[in-house]
Amino acid sequence: MEQVKQVLFETAINPRQLKFELTESMVLDNVGNAIATMAALKALGIRLSLDDFGTGYSSLSYLKRLPLDQLKIDQSFVRDLATDASDAAVVQAVITMGHTFGMHVIAEGVETEAQRDFLEQHGCDAFQGYLFGRALPVQEFEARLASLG
Repeated sequence: MEQVKQVLFETAINPRQLKFELTESMVLDNVGNAIATMAALKALGIRLSLDDFGTGYSSLSYLKRLPLDQLKIDQSFVRDLATDASDAAVVQAVITMGHTFGMHVIAEGVETEAQRDFLEQHGCDAFQGYLFGRALPVQEFEARLASLG
């Protein structure tokens, strides 16, 4: 925690512009310690996201105790949601649950318009995936960013 505070101080970064992504396994290895650390990060203004949700062993009792701002639905559920009723049901349930807990919900691995349309119709807040662009090397990203003005 002290290292995070030091970096924030040295860089003068607004902590509200930061979001730490955690995986279920990182959090569930020591839930009590994780909750305390997460609460301290939140007190600094840092936002927290649970990545790859649905692929680990999290229980709903843990999820409701975690001070999260965001859930990211794992791409394994998004991939076949148009053809697999079970995946579609899981995605709908995660979106509803996330919103019930006051979280922003993001879907990973969105590659088709049909996936995006389904997610949008069911209230997903944001999307990531190749439909919107592939990962870029740093130099190419910087060049594109610079070209925007």
